[in-house]
Amino acid sequence: MRVSAARFSALVFLVLSFAVNHAYADGERSSSLQVSPASLTIAVGETAQLTTTNSVGSLRVRSSAPAVATAIYANRRISVQGVRAGTAVVTVGDSSASRNVAVTVTGPSSAVLAVSPAFVSLSVGATAGLAVTNAVGTVTVASSDVAVATVGYSGTTVTVHGAKAGSAVITVRDSKASAIAQILVVNGPVVSLNGYALLAWNDLGMHCIDGKDYSVFSILPPYNNLHAQLVNKTTGKQVTSGVTLTYEAMADDTVPSTDPAFNSINTISSSKTNFWTYVQPLFGANPPPDVGLNLSGLPGNRTASLAPQPMSFAPANGWFVAEGIPITPVDDQGKKNFYPMVKVVARDASGKVLAIAKTVLPVSDEMTCVSCHASTTSRNAAANAARPAAGWVNDPNPEKDWKKNILRLHDERLFADPAKSTLYKNALATMQYDPAGLLTTTTRAAGEPVLCAACHSSNALGTGGFPNVRALTHALHTKHANVVDPTTQLALSNIDNRSACYACHPGSVTQCLRGAMGTALDAAGNQEMSCQSCHGNMLHVGNTARTGWLSQPNCQACHHDGVRELVGVTATGLPKSWTDARFATNANVPAAGYSLYRFSKGHGGLQCEACHGATHAEYPSSHSQDNALSIGLQGHAGTVAECAACHTTVPATVNGGPHGMHTTGDAWVKQHEDANKTGCTDCHGKDYRGTPLSAIKVAKVINKKSFAAGHQMNCYDCHNGPHPG
Repeated sequence: MRVSAARFSALVFLVLSFAVNHAYADGERSSSLQVSPASLTIAVGETAQLTTTNSVGSLRVRSSAPAVATAIYANRRISVQGVRAGTAVVTVGDSSASRNVAVTVTGPSSAVLAVSPAFVSLSVGATAGLAVTNAVGTVTVASSDVAVATVGYSGTTVTVHGAKAGSAVITVRDSKASAIAQILVVNGPVVSLNGYALLAWNDLGMHCIDGKDYSVFSILPPYNNLHAQLVNKTTGKQVTSGVTLTYEAMADDTVPSTDPAFNSINTISSSKTNFWTYVQPLFGANPPPDVGLNLSGLPGNRTASLAPQPMSFAPANGWFVAEGIPITPVDDQGKKNFYPMVKVVARDASGKVLAIAKTVLPVSDEMTCVSCHASTTSRNAAANAARPAAGWVNDPNPEKDWKKNILRLHDERLFADPAKSTLYKNALATMQYDPAGLLTTTTRAAGEPVLCAACHSSNALGTGGFPNVRALTHALHTKHANVVDPTTQLALSNIDNRSACYACHPGSVTQCLRGAMGTALDAAGNQEMSCQSCHGNMLHVGNTARTGWLSQPNCQACHHDGVRELVGVTATGLPKSWTDARFATNANVPAAGYSLYRFSKGHGGLQCEACHGATHAEYPSSHSQDNALSIGLQGHAGTVAECAACHTTVPATVNGGPHGMHTTGDAWVKQHEDANKTGCTDCHGKDYRGTPLSAIKVAKVINKKSFAAGHQMNCYDCHNGPHPG
């Protein structure tokens, strides 16, 4: 056995996404926040002011019943306005304390036509009911797109039927007023049921495995991570106890029926790879077939199947997780599918289903060295540059062939190097590999496979490596930076597009970089961003000043001050630095000195990936499987930006939304005039005429005006600029 279970566990420190349980907390200062008055009584239509003293940090204001009384914080004032007779509680909070103010609204009920809920997501073929209240006279209902949703009205209920995937606006009119509801129709199950929203995602956008064969050596095992968070839409808060979350395989319904991936399902892994034959000598563990490693120290998780498998809650991260799911890129029909789908289900203690989400567990075996290390008869000099002195191995199994060629070349060069031969011999002896070298270790009678990370430390697997041997990421990237690509005849580090990375990483078929940044095009249709835009070139990635898997780019390197950079690194490969932190990742996650997107949190304690999508596959992705979660949650692909996706009643706020955002829709139209407008330009542009950050993703009716999907909301939509006369 090369790596004992005890030794391997001891080496587990910081894992790419495999095993980091590192808690962090924001620093707090003591607060003696005071709000005056402690209670107030106002009439319908009347506005009263609350004053605060001794606040610490930014203030947030929320009304428990916006239909009775609204509360807005702007220009250092808290304004409470009576809307309808009744009672409400206004909560005022700073960074470490909160105070409640009891509000009583008197006077005749300001009964106006209303439709509830104002946002409904339903499946194709399903129906939903909308309640109509305070109607006067004859009531009529209409759908903005009957091809998407049809409507009927009886009694006090509007019945909506989902016809096809898309969005529509339902307008209800009586003799005095009108009200609207946003309808989103989706294929497959909706994510929100019974007042809960379930967000689920894969942490990396693509996990890599060695492929079918582990008998020669291993770089990465089958190891996929699934994360999820559950939100109570009534309270707008996460649910972390009293519920169970499970995951199971599901057929892919995100593509047209003519697509080869339609109905593809992946319920077993053990018949598609020999990983479980060699897991013991490689990793010092012996999980049952179809159960994966779990480097966090918890029991291994089973590959997705038709039977629901449990997820566990990780308090340090605030998410539910199934770590190390050993899924493979081969479906049950034996066809390649790099995007297997899973269904996540949340249930309460009685077993009642609260919410359902469908998401993808992307996995690729396109991580290979075959371009340069496969045995070949080609006369291409670059294709033969890695030919061992003893010749190509020419193993008839193509998956074994390139690996054996690498081990032969590795042995030849290190044994022949006077500066490294002694170190190499010592490493072989310590790791109990054959003194004749790694190829002999693998090919001898009763040979065993080699784990690259046993000698070359890797934060992906938590291994410490052998003393004075370079980390795996440093060795690979610096060694190959000047290698000439057999196809382009250019040195890999001199190539400024993703083809340099796709020579080894997934890949030309898998398309690891396929999110919003990967699909960005210029006016001529050329890709605006590549891997190097965030990571730098291969020499930059291999710089020993970097810590592999942890020294990674962050969001604020490109997103700052209302600007979106196309290159996030300096000429030396370091992330660009700006003072604006509106879109910044959290500091010191997953460990001190690092700031990783996949471990950062934002609005409501939700992970950034929960709303923006997985690393490398940010919404909207070029692949339908990636977009399934956001479509199911809000009805369209893209960042989860519809407040109603997680809030039954949209909170009234000036800056309490994601990234300090305000309430959107009709509520904001009525409230924005008193708001502090110093931050408007971050999203609406310095000319207040809109930017991509202010664009709406589906057609909407706001302030009785219709806006098409993609419209960039701006001050000139309703009046003459930001400061009309």
